[in-house]
Amino acid sequence: MSALALKTWSLRRTLLGVLLGLTLLLWVGSAAIVYVEARRESQELFDQSLIETGHLLLSLVEKDVRQHGLTGPIDLPLRGQPNPHQYLLFKVRDAQQRVLYRNDAATDIALSRSAPDGLSWTSIGGQRWRLFSLWDPQRTLQLLVAEPTSHRDDISRGFFYRIALFGLLLVALATIAIWWSIHRVFRVLQASADEVSARTPDDLADVHVHGAPTELHPLLLEINRLFGSVRQSRDNEQRFTADAAHELRTPLAAIKTNLQVLQRARSADEREEFITALGASVERATRLVNQLLALAQLDPQSGAAADLRAGDLADLLAGQAAQWQQSSRQYQLSLSVNLAPAPCALHVDSLQMLLRNLVENALRYTPAPGAIEISCGVEAGRSYLRVADSGPGIAVAQHERVFERFVRLGGGQVPGSGLGLSIVRRIAERHGAHIVLGAGLQGRGLAVTVVFPAA
Repeated sequence: MSALALKTWSLRRTLLGVLLGLTLLLWVGSAAIVYVEARRESQELFDQSLIETGHLLLSLVEKDVRQHGLTGPIDLPLRGQPNPHQYLLFKVRDAQQRVLYRNDAATDIALSRSAPDGLSWTSIGGQRWRLFSLWDPQRTLQLLVAEPTSHRDDISRGFFYRIALFGLLLVALATIAIWWSIHRVFRVLQASADEVSARTPDDLADVHVHGAPTELHPLLLEINRLFGSVRQSRDNEQRFTADAAHELRTPLAAIKTNLQVLQRARSADEREEFITALGASVERATRLVNQLLALAQLDPQSGAAADLRAGDLADLLAGQAAQWQQSSRQYQLSLSVNLAPAPCALHVDSLQMLLRNLVENALRYTPAPGAIEISCGVEAGRSYLRVADSGPGIAVAQHERVFERFVRLGGGQVPGSGLGLSIVRRIAERHGAHIVLGAGLQGRGLAVTVVFPAA
């Protein structure tokens, strides 16, 4: 029991875990990409702003130098900045590296004189700064402007926090949406399971498909198909049992009556007559039971499959011809056998039963003097077996009905169980063959043709 429990798993939890994991993975990956791209873009914007500031400052210094000449260091205060040391630092030197201009935050800070032209990185007071170096066209003035990375880090950090907060909100909403979707789907599954579990053995109605997801329809339709098969099998079994009980009542009643009459027989002749009638009743009941057993074995619900092997219908019919000739003489009928090679896949025992039922039907229903013809051969590339007679025939409107169980169109005048053609159809279906009913001999009667699949 414990080993079985270890193998069980929850589809609900698996889907929830997989979808939430994918959501988190996608969000983390997307957030990382957005953050890296945004940081790169912000660095480019800061660098561009630093370059523009440097060009602007150098142009102002060049103008002031042209107007007033080179003088001593001029300190320019930065107003409105509570901590000027954490803002822009700039110095302007001449070709002899004398400081001409500087802001008051850069008075005690040394900016690298050997800084390369353009953008570079430097360290001031243990902090990383972005440095921009620029010379005028005559290379008489050099501008050094530096910006601490703390501004950039603060902006990046704030952007990261906003992304994280927004992402967490999205993940929370996605979690709720995923959980609700999975719960809704499994609620439908649970409803279908509850509907099936609440059924009694006799309740085989279809499971409701309306309202279920499209992906669930194949499963529910297969369950309904299974219920339909079980329902049909049950109905067939009930009908078969009822019909069999009804049909067995007649020969059993005849046996009981003959026994009662036999007990009151007054002479040996009467006793012999009643014994003969009793034997006929027993033979009829035995035949009916045998037919019922054969039909039960041939029922598609039994699951038994016919073992088909290559053979020839002509060989099968030739082995039975002498027996049918003898039977036809007892009925005062003429019987002819026309055999031609007819190869097909067949099951000998069941085909003998098929042939016996067809011939016995023809013998019983053909009035004397009449004719019966048994033939086989190949037509249009397909082997066939045919039994034709000169009897009363069957109306076209009744062709389908004669294959039903216990149907006897001749009423009670002709002895029989009404199972012969049902057995014939079942055997033909097991061989993949189909049955064709047509006109018989001498312009009347019935011809039953069993057409087998092409070899």
